[in-house]
Amino acid sequence: MDAEIIAVGSELLTPFHQDTNSLYLTGKLNSLGIEVRYKTIVGDHRGRLAEVVRLAAGRSELVILIGGLGPTEDDLNREVVAEVLDRPLREVDEIRLKIEERWARLGRPMPENNLRQTMVPEGAEWLENSRGTAPGLWIEHDGCIMVLLPGPPHELEAMFEASCLPRLAGRSGGRRIRSRVYKVVGLPESEVDRRIAPHYRPYTNPETTILSTMGTIEVHLRAHGGSEADAESLLAELGDKIELALGDHIFSTRGESMEEVVGMYLVMKQKTAAVAESCTGGLVAERLTRVPGSSIFFLGGVVCYSNELKTRLVGVPAELIAEHGAVSKAVAQALAEGIRRRTGSSLGLGITGIAGPGGGTPEKPVGLVFIALSDERSTEVRQFRFPGDRERVRTWASVAALEMIRRRVRS
Repeated sequence: MDAEIIAVGSELLTPFHQDTNSLYLTGKLNSLGIEVRYKTIVGDHRGRLAEVVRLAAGRSELVILIGGLGPTEDDLNREVVAEVLDRPLREVDEIRLKIEERWARLGRPMPENNLRQTMVPEGAEWLENSRGTAPGLWIEHDGCIMVLLPGPPHELEAMFEASCLPRLAGRSGGRRIRSRVYKVVGLPESEVDRRIAPHYRPYTNPETTILSTMGTIEVHLRAHGGSEADAESLLAELGDKIELALGDHIFSTRGESMEEVVGMYLVMKQKTAAVAESCTGGLVAERLTRVPGSSIFFLGGVVCYSNELKTRLVGVPAELIAEHGAVSKAVAQALAEGIRRRTGSSLGLGITGIAGPGGGTPEKPVGLVFIALSDERSTEVRQFRFPGDRERVRTWASVAALEMIRRRVRS
């Protein structure tokens, strides 16, 4: 069975709202071996919605519509689906009773427009909404299953888990889909593809997708099998070749973030870290403290933007800043060694740079960043030139800093 998801709502076509429901549904459907072939977002417009529903019903075995089941005039899904499938709407007394009881529990009279939610296309099954007033719908029509779910995520998820998953589990034909994600750092997208293309090209199953994210590259594998074991075996066969091709540039194979991996290594080696950040403004500290239990391995940090605080809080000599400038290899090294000395951490990290958009010079352009990492043995300082705007420079710098910790601790 292949599926199609239609998210309905004019707000989803603005910059202010995202369709997260389809991500949840895709994960659940894939776990059953159901592939999502199409996703569409359409506004609250009767004609355009009818066009999309008609197309979906003709090409997909399972169509799930999200939203558009409320009591207002712009909630069109049930009416449009009834029209496209040529099924007249009928009022269901049981739904009306449940809605009236819900409003009675709230101690308020039921608005008349809630009666729109009692209407069900002829021959459809209605799905109880344990967390709201809008019932869902399950319609089987000419080889297509059409499911209408409410838009609020807590309502949609509860309804899908209770009423849809059990029905769909027996209709997937035994196929299973499994995926694996390799997260890669330190290589550009083109180089990742050059290394792994000879290995993935001969395969149509698993499918390979390479994605560029901020500071990292992701290699996604999706395998189809007659069972979970078959799909996992296919992933392992290709995955082993990819791991050999990319080596220690792979930092995660099970979805872990860079900060989670760094935290794991620090705990394993019984090490602690502290940071002194300038241009990243505490971003490295923020990422490390996202990890539950980070107090075990992260002692703390200082955001020392001004030269005065670099000297007063971290101990960077004022004459060093005067001689080399705040953005320099020498100051990055002093930040790393100073924060390590003052906190007693196993590792000290220092970052200084020019994030932009202003402040750059021909000698020290925007995007220039120095990152230093100090431990009891030595201090390593690396110079980077990150492209992009202020946010990209800061994010790339935080990734590079965490990667320096990862390589130092795992060695």
